[in-house]
Amino acid sequence: MGVDLRQVVAGILTLTMFVMLGNMIKRDHFDSVEEKFPGGAEDGKVTERNLATHIRNSIGPWNGDAQELKPCWDKPDLDDVPQTEGFLTFSLTNGPEYHVSQIADAVVVARQLGATLVLPDIRGSKPGDKRNFEDIYDVDKFITSLDGVVRVVKDLPAHISMRNLAAVKVPNRVTEDYVTKHVEPIYKAKGNIRLATYFPSVNMRQSAKKSYSDSVACQAMFGSLDLQPEVQEVVDSMIERLRTLGRKSDGKFVAVDLRVEMLKNKACQGSSDDGDKSCYNAVAIALFLRKIGFEKDTTIYITQSRWDSGLDSLKDLFPKTYTKEVIMPADKKGKFLDSEGSEYEKVIDFYISSQSDVFVPAISGLFYANVAGKRIASGKSQILVPADISDSSVSASSVISQYVTRKNHLAYACYC
Repeated sequence: MGVDLRQVVAGILTLTMFVMLGNMIKRDHFDSVEEKFPGGAEDGKVTERNLATHIRNSIGPWNGDAQELKPCWDKPDLDDVPQTEGFLTFSLTNGPEYHVSQIADAVVVARQLGATLVLPDIRGSKPGDKRNFEDIYDVDKFITSLDGVVRVVKDLPAHISMRNLAAVKVPNRVTEDYVTKHVEPIYKAKGNIRLATYFPSVNMRQSAKKSYSDSVACQAMFGSLDLQPEVQEVVDSMIERLRTLGRKSDGKFVAVDLRVEMLKNKACQGSSDDGDKSCYNAVAIALFLRKIGFEKDTTIYITQSRWDSGLDSLKDLFPKTYTKEVIMPADKKGKFLDSEGSEYEKVIDFYISSQSDVFVPAISGLFYANVAGKRIASGKSQILVPADISDSSVSASSVISQYVTRKNHLAYACYC
């Protein structure tokens, strides 16, 4: 009896779909994905049609970037909100992945209160480690981008004492209801507040409920922060160096967020409670990259600042693996690498990871989530989430971040 070729092909496609779907489900912990995914294809269901699309778009590990998206939010009008006489101050802390969210929350709160936003300072992880906003970010761009959204001043007026500011904490992605119930009464009673954002969870998914503050948050998160010229120059020179080193791959390179000190954390020693990993060491990353098709001469940038012996296994498989101490211009190391604070180093990692041809987060968390947001906005959708792969023939499409495959990142609410 003859074999129907169409049935054979259909069977292979069906089997492939289930294998890839299984890999996606295993990555749910890493991507912090819930059962429903608003904004994704058919609310996040992986259909044969969109799965086939990802296969076509990701024939090789370097391929698959989408067309650059355009901002689709309406810039808010300051006239829509009654203005008050008070001021809102805050600090940026813990690195650029937190800065993006802290800026958005501060702008949302200040606008709802009708308060004037004071330019923040930047505080590092060590006591006394403090920088001015203009040391890292472009002040003029920040103020101009928020013109008409919220009033911004560079300094708190001299007649207002910092000691008299009421301290208020708000959860990341603060809602209008929360501001009305928990912030507005304090603001009305005290007149001026100092805001601090806390992060109860890493949640960069779209919200099913639309809010008037969505456009405000989009403008603040994606339209207000640019690096100041000297820092941008360092980032650009390092990217150019990596592209030169990657000339055998048409100037392309992979950025891997892999920091040894983070991997030594107890949470990274094994699997999570449900058996899924939240981080991968150098050995796992090296094997993962090789199995999905990256060649030995692939250029790799890792966010670890200085070489550590724990990275040797990665360099064994990919000799062209570099830390920032190797590729940073020699005349910039004194300020941006050898300084006591690590804030510059974090910023450099964040922006190189956002602009690389491929990004691989070895560690789950806010760095991964906010780098993903910047990449989605610029069409750089090659975000590959590590997995323990037993089949050496697996395609890159099966390990693309679910932020991209399911379009459930909040960036998709801001860009279209």
